[in-house]
Amino acid sequence: MPERKRPRPSNTCQVGDRLKLHRHRLRADGRDYNVITLRPGTRARFSTNFFHQTWHVLSDPHGARVLSRLLWGLSFQRQPNTVVIIDRRFIDPNPFDAEQGDPIALVPAHLTHLPARTTGQLSRRIPAACSGTVRWHTWGLDAAMDAWRADRADSDQFLWRSANFGTAADVARLNGVLRVRAEPSLLRSWAVHVATMNDHAYEGMAYTELEGPRWELCRSDGEVQTFHDYRRRVSVATVSRREVLSGENVPGEAAELQPLIWNHSATVRDRRFSV
Repeated sequence: MPERKRPRPSNTCQVGDRLKLHRHRLRADGRDYNVITLRPGTRARFSTNFFHQTWHVLSDPHGARVLSRLLWGLSFQRQPNTVVIIDRRFIDPNPFDAEQGDPIALVPAHLTHLPARTTGQLSRRIPAACSGTVRWHTWGLDAAMDAWRADRADSDQFLWRSANFGTAADVARLNGVLRVRAEPSLLRSWAVHVATMNDHAYEGMAYTELEGPRWELCRSDGEVQTFHDYRRRVSVATVSRREVLSGENVPGEAAELQPLIWNHSATVRDRRFSV
């Protein structure tokens, strides 16, 4: 039997133009969808959580670069019912209290109608075998990043980030999936901000908002947040959650359980990483 090919290490870490992705032809609720996913072996990992009334996409700087490419390339898609899904293979427990994160669906508002029921169905139906491999073109992203950095460097005042608030956008959890949805101009704006967010990281952390339309009460109902030590945080939080849950009289409410895990994480971190 021939040996099964494995992704080359150089491909699993690639974050430039023409990123290799998998395409799946799936049907849900009477519609055919063109579902794009990361390839097995891809190094990027993500998680999600809801905090301060905001849905967060969590990762490290490498994951942010991958996410920016996905957003930028999606904004130029022309085939209706196209969606990018970061499925459970690439989703970690969150790095705070280790509650399991949700799959993430990136949706172009001008092309794809993706209601809650369909969103959940697609995320659960991604097969092991794909329909084909695609090269994800992100022409123009590097130039847009350079232009944004130049504008920010030349401005001696606060630089307003976006003039796209009139476009459709929302970040919401639907049927166990975090749906990030916007029209092309806003997808591209988000891509640039996500790609450059770590230029000004503070103590290893950076974040950028996913803005919604101006007239929404909560304009930034989504956020991308990265940590340079994201994987270590996930590991510590996972151990902390397991040890807290193994104790006696564990509270059932998340509001009571989370502070216990956060506090115990300091003990786990000192125990595992002290010299």
